[in-house]
Amino acid sequence: MGNALRFLYKNCCQPSTTESGQLGPHGVSAQTVGVSALARDLLHFEATSQVPDELSKHVVSSKKAQANWYKKLIPAWKEAKPPPRTPEDAARLIVQTLKRHQKADVEGLLAFYGLSHPQTLVETSTGVPSSLPDGVKYELHTLPVDVKAVADGDTVTVYVSTKDPHEASSVPREVQNAAVERAKARAVRDYVKADALHKIIIDQNYRVINVHDEEVLARKYRIRLRGIDAPESAMPHGQQAKEALANLLQGKCLQVLVYGDDRYGRCVADIYCNGIFAQEIMLKKGLAWHYAAYDRRTDLVNWEKEARAKRIGLWASRNPEEPWEWRKNKQHCRLVEMVNSLELKKPGKMETDILRELPATAQF
Repeated sequence: MGNALRFLYKNCCQPSTTESGQLGPHGVSAQTVGVSALARDLLHFEATSQVPDELSKHVVSSKKAQANWYKKLIPAWKEAKPPPRTPEDAARLIVQTLKRHQKADVEGLLAFYGLSHPQTLVETSTGVPSSLPDGVKYELHTLPVDVKAVADGDTVTVYVSTKDPHEASSVPREVQNAAVERAKARAVRDYVKADALHKIIIDQNYRVINVHDEEVLARKYRIRLRGIDAPESAMPHGQQAKEALANLLQGKCLQVLVYGDDRYGRCVADIYCNGIFAQEIMLKKGLAWHYAAYDRRTDLVNWEKEARAKRIGLWASRNPEEPWEWRKNKQHCRLVEMVNSLELKKPGKMETDILRELPATAQF
């Protein structure tokens, strides 16, 4: 357990020199203060049985009671797979582990670490299905997700190891050979050749990824979350939706239930992260619409209604613009620009003739 805490604190939580101007009360950045400080204090408690001196200013119980909390949090942290990496992960761990303790103490402990109040955490009601639902074509189990792989609030790129049973028999021979030759090139430090071979692998929709100091050949999948539509990045709440999904998925191995492909070649799928249904979180946080045109599940309808009633996320606005309408308007603007560029008013040129010249994607 101590090694796990040390690894997290060293690799994820220690402040970098570039963050020094924005350090929180525990000497780390505001974004990671809760996770890093909790990891550090659990490590310290494991070695010394001492709780933080300043904690008593935030809680009502005695030092003895505080020590009991840390004794419970250490095994809870150990059993979490993967361990908490985001402030919301850490807050949820504390709330769930200490749910039988005084409310004032739990809230005080959260405040001490700068974590979310329990009322702001989304309670989930849906776990991983015990059997594959109707319509699922196949199931994926991904490698840990890179935060940069989250494109927006409803799209993420994932990688699946070629050792996975779903992938093992379908890896192209060219990719297999390139991976072997790349490993040989790296062994003799011929990095130019190794990079050229990796490009061959990438061009085939694969990549070699470093996972826990081991290089893993993996296949790339772009996933579109089924049944929801989040604000586009340039829309109000677009960045907030992207960050919420990134915080949920970052560093986690996902279970992905694929129902089919969309017209952009993305897998339309349900995503489960440590037993949490990603679409439920996004809807309950008010950071996505239920995409009723393509999904009829009543749970998703109700989760959107719940967020609307609380007026949270995008529902804090009186009349938020739907992303499908926003995209339609953007497409219309592009069409107008293309028509103008073709000099629609040019004598002898009929509008219908010009519209025929436009790409099919620009026409309605």
